[in-house]
Amino acid sequence: MSRRPSHPVRLLASALAAGALLTTAACSDGGGSESASDTAAEQAGVARPDAAKQTPTGSPSAPAALTETGAKAALLTEADLEGGWNQVQDADKWRDRLLVGEVDVADFLTAKSDATDCQALLDALYDDGLLGDPSGPSALTGFEQGDSRLLEQVAGYDRAGLDARLKWLRTLPDTCDEFTATGSGGAERTVQVTEASVPDVGDARAGLRVSVKGDADGGPATLTLDIAAVRVDTSAVTVMGGGLEGGQTDSVEQAVRQGTERLKTVLDGGTPSPQPTTMD
Repeated sequence: MSRRPSHPVRLLASALAAGALLTTAACSDGGGSESASDTAAEQAGVARPDAAKQTPTGSPSAPAALTETGAKAALLTEADLEGGWNQVQDADKWRDRLLVGEVDVADFLTAKSDATDCQALLDALYDDGLLGDPSGPSALTGFEQGDSRLLEQVAGYDRAGLDARLKWLRTLPDTCDEFTATGSGGAERTVQVTEASVPDVGDARAGLRVSVKGDADGGPATLTLDIAAVRVDTSAVTVMGGGLEGGQTDSVEQAVRQGTERLKTVLDGGTPSPQPTTMD
């Protein structure tokens, strides 16, 4: 539907139309056609500036590329977490022996390739590489609360590879579901993989809960990990929390919310606030 002209434009259009009628009455048919054509051109000339004013002159700028300094600045602090989490300095050395094992291919009689995916999941959990190797800067931090741990990584990736990895993570609850892995000493572990919800933040996301039942320190033990990964442009936040006392669903959700907000602030050229943002 055409936009109704403003009052000054309507007056000018009326005056031009009246002039055209007078000219038509005084001139021949050929002259009238020429005058009508001139009038249409003049009317078009009046309309064009208004149309030009409505044409967008720019688009939102893309986020800046992640830098090494930016990756470190985007990391969570103790102030971003509730529940008495204490930041540690050696999180990059954390490893859990329950995650070391060889997947029993016999559990996947109808789809041998599924065993490869489940082995890749265990290896990635052990090596902190759920989203693959970063192609850009990377920074990592960790927190402890009793016997539970929370690990966060901020890194830059190749966009296509990052999207493919997130898609792969979302398939694992169906692909792996429940399987058996055998440790170096021959002890068997039962691994369960289920889907976990992730806050609606960032551009894309994936969540998992992984539990590993086996033996630790001479007795039965169950390691439970809640995992969330969120993409922001070509960067991502990965949070993993849990331990032998159970998962850390609430803390992981809070961490991924705050971590995503901090990453977005950095990519927009800002500095994350020392006080966490209140988010629903």
